[in-house]
Amino acid sequence: MTPTPYLALGDSYTIGEAVAEDDRWPVRLAAALRDEGVALADPRIIATTGWTTDELAEALDAAEPLGEWGFVSLLIGVNNQYRGRSLDNYRSEFDALLVRAIGYAGGRADRVMVLSIPDWGVTPFGERDDRGVDAIGAEIDAFNAAARELCAARGVVFVDITPVSREHGAEPAMVAEDGLHPSASMYAEWTRVALPVARGLLAD
Repeated sequence: MTPTPYLALGDSYTIGEAVAEDDRWPVRLAAALRDEGVALADPRIIATTGWTTDELAEALDAAEPLGEWGFVSLLIGVNNQYRGRSLDNYRSEFDALLVRAIGYAGGRADRVMVLSIPDWGVTPFGERDDRGVDAIGAEIDAFNAAARELCAARGVVFVDITPVSREHGAEPAMVAEDGLHPSASMYAEWTRVALPVARGLLAD
């Protein structure tokens, strides 16, 4: 059986800043699905640390024709929030990326999976931020609420990894050496949450 091609779009959380390639959550997800007998190829990742929604869009514009993919994931927005960009700006640019993701999936919204923005405010790096943990968390909640609403309107599944990021984000084993980005162990938790959703999307 030919493996289903997989396109993963995002920022540092998708490219796996500070972890080995095999520990990136999209790579882990594909491997976990293959272990269950679901033929999903290793992802083509288009993501760079620091990217905002518009920067991801520009990278997609500059990429070679990407064609169609059997499965697409999208996780983007933390850098919009970090840089203080408006919620309205995020809503507009995220929706445009969502439309593109559906297009890459051949028009099948049921083959697109969006992950929520994790809460970096609970990490050692975030705890030193002048905005404060509560303010950061509230902004991330607002961004995620907008993304969830847009996903629902477009028929795209929204996977909420924010609770697990908050529950474990301050634990040393769950944070990379930079005190900000997830460790391999945290990415394993994200994979655990996303796995049953991805399995369902790829069942037909």
